Amino acid sequence: MNVLNYERDSIAVHNGELTYTEIITNALRHIEEKKSLNAFLHLHEEAIDIAKEADERVNNAPLLNGMTIALKDNISAMGMPMTCGSKMLEHFQPMYDATVVNRLKEHGSIILGKVNMDEFAMGSSGETSYFGPTDHPMFSGYVPGGSSSGSAVAVAAGLCHAALGSDTGGSVRQPAAFCGIYGFKPSYGRISRFGLTAFASSLDQIGVFSGDMPSLARVFDAISGHDEHDSTTSTIPPTQSYSAIMNHAVDLQNITLAILPESELTGLDPEVRKAYNHTIDVLKNAGVKFIHASIPGSKAWIPTYYILATAEASSNLARFDGVRFGWRDSSDASDMTSATRSTGFGNEVKRRIMLGTYVLSSGYYEAYYVKAQKARRAISEGYVSIFSQADAMLMPTTAGLPFKRGEKKNPIEMYLSDYFTVSSNIAGIPSISFPAGYSTQGLPIGMQLQASLMNDEKLLSITHAVSGIVST
Repeated sequence: MNVLNYERDSIAVHNGELTYTEIITNALRHIEEKKSLNAFLHLHEEAIDIAKEADERVNNAPLLNGMTIALKDNISAMGMPMTCGSKMLEHFQPMYDATVVNRLKEHGSIILGKVNMDEFAMGSSGETSYFGPTDHPMFSGYVPGGSSSGSAVAVAAGLCHAALGSDTGGSVRQPAAFCGIYGFKPSYGRISRFGLTAFASSLDQIGVFSGDMPSLARVFDAISGHDEHDSTTSTIPPTQSYSAIMNHAVDLQNITLAILPESELTGLDPEVRKAYNHTIDVLKNAGVKFIHASIPGSKAWIPTYYILATAEASSNLARFDGVRFGWRDSSDASDMTSATRSTGFGNEVKRRIMLGTYVLSSGYYEAYYVKAQKARRAISEGYVSIFSQADAMLMPTTAGLPFKRGEKKNPIEMYLSDYFTVSSNIAGIPSISFPAGYSTQGLPIGMQLQASLMNDEKLLSITHAVSGIVST
């Protein structure tokens, strides 16, 4: 893959070998050349003008000066539509910038445009967008993962330096693994969600894609920190992870990683299992210590996640009724709202709304939703126990490899592909997928590291050290 590297490009700009205007011009040309990927839905008309401003700041450059960044199309940015991959919002124009967009601009980045996604972030393959599926950047006809499909493909195809996505149950890490790049979901509350269209508010978190760790750390530092517009954000100061990974190398001989027992790995694809074992062997040779640890209720991870997520989704999506904004279907004058929701939402969104409404109904609330909340607490407490003994936890990002588009028709089979990612969203802890090799066919494989709540900087430092030797 020919991913862009911001560190290399910024050095070239400082040496007079390149300009940010040339970088943007090349990026726009490549986006057009790779239009068949269906990654970008909208381009920022002022990108070249902003690049010229970045060229004027080279000698006094802010943290992200000239870095090209794509936005998942559920993040609000003025001057560009925000569709959420849905007919419901096909022509919607937001009236304000999300907090993360404001911070990206303040730190000098160049927003290239909006990228494709599964409708309302509901999907694990990039196939449910109203605007068509996103194609895999290396294997045409294969899925790139989802729901942040466009974000992952834009980075992996070398169309931008970094991208923002959203992760409700693995929607940053899973496509990052399928596309062979880094995908980071921070601790819940570390990045403002103001301006992010909610799928499941207690699980959603904006995350970062990049082809290298320094670029990812730069973006995270720029957008982290408290936001008065989002009461769920932490009050601790913004991170300094870029400085940490560049100036303070982690001694792997002082690191202890937790790994799951064999009983939790029985469903792994043989190629993923081989890469997982190789990763452990390489790290053991580097002096990393390992312990076995179980997260409570592993068989309940998927049910717990989908009960909580769909319950919140059914409430969050109730606002799309054809009255206030978005698509309106007036074909049925007697019930305009029902007609609007029937034609405006795709099948996967309607399926999850119905499931969420069911588990919140008076006859099933105690049986499902309350039990899921109890399971959530047990999972969170289990992680606390694990991280009292280990610095981080290592596991595969996905149980399987990227698959052909249309191959998985059973929704339950698709939901099970989130097995290794949902637990960190349930607990709100930070987690990251990093490249860990390829299958015999050449399909990317990702591994995942998780750390304790608000220990994001340490997680990125460990990942920088671990991925540096695993990928060589």
